[in-house]
Amino acid sequence: MIALLIAVGVLCVINTGLVILLLVAETLIVDTGECRITINGEKALTVAGGRSLLATLKDESLFIPSACGGRGSCGLCKVTVLEGAGPLLPTETPWLTPEEQKANVRLACQVKVRRDLQIRIPDELFQVKQYRARVTDLADLTHDIKQVTLELEEPPEIRFKAGQYIQLEVPPYALTDEPVYRAYSVASDPADTRRIELEIRYVPNGICTTYVHKHLKVGDTVTLNGPYGEFGLTDSSAEMLCIAGGSGMAPIKSILHEMARTRSPRRCRYFFGARARRDLFLLEPMRGLEKTLPDFRFIPALSNPDPADAWEGESGRVTEVVARHVQDASQAEAFLCGSPLMIDACIQVLRDKGMPDSKIFYDKFS
Repeated sequence: MIALLIAVGVLCVINTGLVILLLVAETLIVDTGECRITINGEKALTVAGGRSLLATLKDESLFIPSACGGRGSCGLCKVTVLEGAGPLLPTETPWLTPEEQKANVRLACQVKVRRDLQIRIPDELFQVKQYRARVTDLADLTHDIKQVTLELEEPPEIRFKAGQYIQLEVPPYALTDEPVYRAYSVASDPADTRRIELEIRYVPNGICTTYVHKHLKVGDTVTLNGPYGEFGLTDSSAEMLCIAGGSGMAPIKSILHEMARTRSPRRCRYFFGARARRDLFLLEPMRGLEKTLPDFRFIPALSNPDPADAWEGESGRVTEVVARHVQDASQAEAFLCGSPLMIDACIQVLRDKGMPDSKIFYDKFS
């Protein structure tokens, strides 16, 4: 048995060594030269080969959404590659449905530009731009959520829809030796085209969140691109059930700004889940919206309030609170923002209350 384990261990070491050797050879030896990328059968780019399709298109000012910065861990950077991509990789299959795989959908961050490619991307991505902005305010909303206010400088305006997000660039610093992008929903009113607000939660050792919370200063210049995403208000008069937690507040806040500005008469209940009182924020603006919007109610809930909180509001997980308040959701629409686990749990509650999946809209923060 010991001999067998030793043999297996040696084989694993040899295989690992071969993989590393192949990667080094690919990086240092293989010269792919120039490649041609044809987009939507019309636009053609001549580019240097060797890098990912995501990074290559970015260098050509074509920005494909990617919440993870190209690490293959978000599944957002989907493009259709008609020719030249090579075989589907194991790093892609978890993010692609069988239908997408048959339709030649690939993750742009995992496809290497080694030969001529023919790809198809949504036309709206041609409207995505890169912006330079200045940090005008940094405010601590909670112990781990910071509000970042940016004023656009070049171009001076951005047109976005409530619920959409941008990608913020983090320059090289202690945690990264190259620029990386991370996706953040816009929290501000789309009518304010010269300024955007972001609500960024600190993640220990997170490249972007650490930079924002510990290094970013008022007056700094940042780079971003966007807008992206289809999450947002629908053309409907159905009751809205909004559910969020933590920095999932951002897109819901933007949607509520839009509703207030357009004097929307839609009934809306907003359930916001937090652990303790110190995790609640923007309570006064939400109470203000209750006075502005004719049929809006804000319902914060604490899952584990501290005794010192003296909390008299709703208690329990946000899913439990929704279940108590909502009896029949068959005629309503839901807008969910937060962690994947929270959203999946909320979807199940809404299904149990009669809501069809076609009426559940969500933005998962991973």
